[in-house]
Amino acid sequence: MGSRRFDVPAPVRDAAVAVGVAGAQVAAGLSGEPPAGALGLALLAGGGLALGVARRAQVLVLAVTGLCAVGVQVAGVDVPAVAFLVAVYAAMRAGRRAATVIASVAVLAALPVVALLSGQDAGTAFEQARDVLELAWLVAAAAAGEALRQAERRADEAERTREEVARRRADAERLHIARELHDSLTHQIAIIKVQSEVAVHVARRRGEQVPEALLAIQAAGREATRELRATLTALREDDTTVPRGLDDVHELVRDARSIGLDATLTMAGERPDVPAAVSRTVYRIVQEALTNVARHAEARTAAVTIDCRRDVLTVQVDDDGRAAPDTVPVLGVGLLGMQERVAALGGLLRARPRDEGGFTVRAELPVGGTP
Repeated sequence: MGSRRFDVPAPVRDAAVAVGVAGAQVAAGLSGEPPAGALGLALLAGGGLALGVARRAQVLVLAVTGLCAVGVQVAGVDVPAVAFLVAVYAAMRAGRRAATVIASVAVLAALPVVALLSGQDAGTAFEQARDVLELAWLVAAAAAGEALRQAERRADEAERTREEVARRRADAERLHIARELHDSLTHQIAIIKVQSEVAVHVARRRGEQVPEALLAIQAAGREATRELRATLTALREDDTTVPRGLDDVHELVRDARSIGLDATLTMAGERPDVPAAVSRTVYRIVQEALTNVARHAEARTAAVTIDCRRDVLTVQVDDDGRAAPDTVPVLGVGLLGMQERVAALGGLLRARPRDEGGFTVRAELPVGGTP
């Protein structure tokens, strides 16, 4: 916190640098022999003040400070081109390498040419140009800017790496919490729910009045089951990705067609307000089923049917692949994943060969009051 208290905003720092360089150059011009005239002082001040926008317009500042340095030479003022060196540093720090090289070569070439045109002999002209802008200073400024840029880039990469590691750890922790909740709570709540429903069923068969407390336990068990499943789903979902659902199933069918499978989508029944967990599960079932058809079934067609009713949503995927009616389905990772998703919502999944050949996957998911 203490270091943050003394942080200075970037625009204020830039303005301070610009004013400082401008003041130093003007002071050097006034102390020269002879002192700089009005034009020379104006160019010295202008070149320094241009550094105030060096962070936002590196190429423009390079051009302005370079022209001011050459103009000062024309005015007969022998002052080092400090503003141009600072501009070179800023441009290299921003990654403007090509512009920096071009501007540096242009200024290095222009300074002795201007001195020669003013009537000086070649030796004096090159000596004066060297006094204004030495090559060693120029290389040092460029190297400093590039070194700082590389250091900032490495710092940014290190920060991104730390964020990615932290995100992975958070995801792992969320999965751990989900598994712990599943292991410790789901079973017990399911027992309470089943026992309460059995007790209500037995009481009604005997013609007895069902106690209000027992009905409340039954309703609370159902609600707790729903809430726990929603919590587990939220913990297992990666919140950095946009959740896909029922409205996105048509994209899966379109993608299946793009690989040569004659896929169709049929939406039947009414469209109630489907819970988000059910919507995501429908998408994942269709996704896994069509993936299996494309990879393993050697099918030509696949039909996706979604039937939305008031209390239940049915999703079915049929194909005409090579599965024979007497084939025993092998529960791979994909089918097991479907079963877990459907069971978590209190639904029913059937995956088996069709009598006419091919394979069918059918899931019934509750969307009404019954979980």
